[in-house]
Amino acid sequence: MQIDFNARELTIKLVYYGPALSGKTTNLQAIHKLVGAESTGRLMTLETRDDRTLFFDLLPLSFASDSGVKIRFKLFTVPGQVIHNATRRLVLQGADGTAFIADSQKSETKANQDAFLNMRQNLKENGIDPKTHPLVVQFNKRDLPDIRSDEEIDRLAKAGKEPVFKAIALRGVGVLDTFFGLAKLSLENLEDQYALKSKFGIETNALLTQMRTKFGGRSGA
Repeated sequence: MQIDFNARELTIKLVYYGPALSGKTTNLQAIHKLVGAESTGRLMTLETRDDRTLFFDLLPLSFASDSGVKIRFKLFTVPGQVIHNATRRLVLQGADGTAFIADSQKSETKANQDAFLNMRQNLKENGIDPKTHPLVVQFNKRDLPDIRSDEEIDRLAKAGKEPVFKAIALRGVGVLDTFFGLAKLSLENLEDQYALKSKFGIETNALLTQMRTKFGGRSGA
């Protein structure tokens, strides 16, 4: 979290992590489209021959709290390929929360597992405790054949502590639910650490209600 006292602005960094082509970039593109130009900056994407996002996507989303403090969410993605692990680790530095984007296809189960373990290792190497770090999991590509069933994903969700969301990012389905879920966990964690309400007048539930009211009806078809 970064605080600009002069501008009365608080910046929260959220990172979208996962294996190659799981839908990290597509999530940001969908959020950018659904939220609208009045609250977003320019979506920056770097594409190369060997990876869709060599460095990161940066999507600033801005909201005004009732206290007058401006809340800015900066959303990043990491490159999916293992050869870019140094960049993955760099992008994770200072993250206030992480969304792990898993591919629902059964053929990608091993890739999901490897990327999840890699994420935990990179969090540790950045001095971030994976056990307390705000984390949500999204199973994307729910419209494809030969995917893990809803029942299986529900069992995984019950077995773990992280909130789990289902999505079709290409259609914008589930992407805002995932974002709201991650924003909630991250804000609650920051409140515990920095007392946002008493110091800045930021009431987490009120801010989340404001966000959902403004964007909740744009969750995709």
